[in-house]
Amino acid sequence: MRNFNEADKKKKQSRIQIPENPGDLSKEVLSQLGDMVRVSLRDGNLQCATAFKIARQAHVPNIAVGEVTDRLGIRITNCQIGCFKVDKTTHDNLDPKKIDDKITTMLEVLVKNNELTCAKVFDLALHLKLTPMAIAYVANLYNLKIHRCQFGCF
Repeated sequence: MRNFNEADKKKKQSRIQIPENPGDLSKEVLSQLGDMVRVSLRDGNLQCATAFKIARQAHVPNIAVGEVTDRLGIRITNCQIGCFKVDKTTHDNLDPKKIDDKITTMLEVLVKNNELTCAKVFDLALHLKLTPMAIAYVANLYNLKIHRCQFGCF
């Protein structure tokens, strides 16, 4: 996997507007956050679950971790809702007949209100005692697009 380079940063900035310092963090906190990210890298990348852990430990918004990774030229990988995988749209193992109508109904409400976001997928998963990936699979099965990554990746 290649690094997150300047061309990637420009492409992302054209699609997603993230404040330069989300959360108005001090230089000291930003520096500590950068150190936490660097020591948590795996194969040069930061895993999504690890990014959540860093945000919790540092008591900062998730988006701040995403901004720091961008500044450092680091990619966030292993998205917990499957958005960074080429095969994410194929879920041949899902049987639409076995999907709880409650999940589908809740997803449809989120789509109708333009709220099918990464954060809402996590909230819904917690509410239904499922994994975020399970909710994302159902969304993908019905071609529903999840948007607004909590780290600003999409």
